[in-house]
Amino acid sequence: MYVIVEILGQQFKAEAGKKLFVHHFETEANATVEFDKVLLVDKDGAITVGVPTVEGAKVVCEVKSPLVKGERIIVFKKKRRKGYRKRNGHRQQFTEVLVKEVVA
Repeated sequence: MYVIVEILGQQFKAEAGKKLFVHHFETEANATVEFDKVLLVDKDGAITVGVPTVEGAKVVCEVKSPLVKGERIIVFKKKRRKGYRKRNGHRQQFTEVLVKEVVA
């Protein structure tokens, strides 16, 4: 059984026991959070699509790490023959959650 859930504007495929890296939000380690914007439920081939969400369905997660930094992203800008080169970059911040159960 899996669900498609919307967390902070992004859609994720969630199954019990799966780790997700979502956009960073303020919380504590080992806290339990629930996400109720379930867009689709698949129970052994029986698919339920929400309009816009599935009633009574939710995903219960446990926060493993409240702040995880992603891979380094390099942003390089250049205009040829002008002598303009700009190097910049960042590391995105994520929150690691573990899906404990899917209630549908």
